[in-house]
Amino acid sequence: MNAEDVMQELEALGKERTKKIYISNGAKEPVFGVATGAMKPMAKKIKKNQPLAEKLYATENYDAMYFAGIIADPTIMTKNDFERWIDGAYFYMLSDFVVAVTLAETDVAQEVADKWIASGEELRMSAGWSCYCWLLGNRPDSEFSKTKLEKMLEVVKNTIHEAPERTKSSMNNFVYTVGISYVPLHEKAIDTADAIGPVEMNQDKKKTKYLLASENIQKAIDRGQVGFKRKYVRC
Repeated sequence: MNAEDVMQELEALGKERTKKIYISNGAKEPVFGVATGAMKPMAKKIKKNQPLAEKLYATENYDAMYFAGIIADPTIMTKNDFERWIDGAYFYMLSDFVVAVTLAETDVAQEVADKWIASGEELRMSAGWSCYCWLLGNRPDSEFSKTKLEKMLEVVKNTIHEAPERTKSSMNNFVYTVGISYVPLHEKAIDTADAIGPVEMNQDKKKTKYLLASENIQKAIDRGQVGFKRKYVRC
């Protein structure tokens, strides 16, 4: 399938109700409104195809950009490729669930994520923290520096309440993910979550949301999920 074939297929799969949900979360036209599950048969047929992924990501169509992440080949993407992709990620569903997810399947994931976290830019920071969540939830604990993650927990504790709104969510998720998926710092993450307390997150055109990592960690503990690792980063 070429880019035109994919766009036609995505448009046919679009649903108005799904489109409205995406737009309510920050997507901008053009949007078809394709459920992620509906993309799977086409993704299975195409498999990984980086040239096609690049063409689709460049369309600025949300559904095509999301699908680009599904068929991208992270093993051949460079740091510059990821910088270009994050530049095009205009809201969190792209920065956190397309770019960060794809980055998490590379050997340069931590290096790039660290740079984004330090950038001071809301969606880059959000993608950086999110990337660590995808990494921690998939890779063995031995691949991470305990000291580094401890310092990152301290950064979250000291800065989350003043962070940009979307970054707050990713930082909160980071504390939760360390608490559940990185066993060496399980207790430290719980202490950090308790110290942070509720985090107020203002959402555009939506009610204020309160994030509480401690409550979510406890729920996961009750479900016996400590040490959880997913088999794949991308579905």
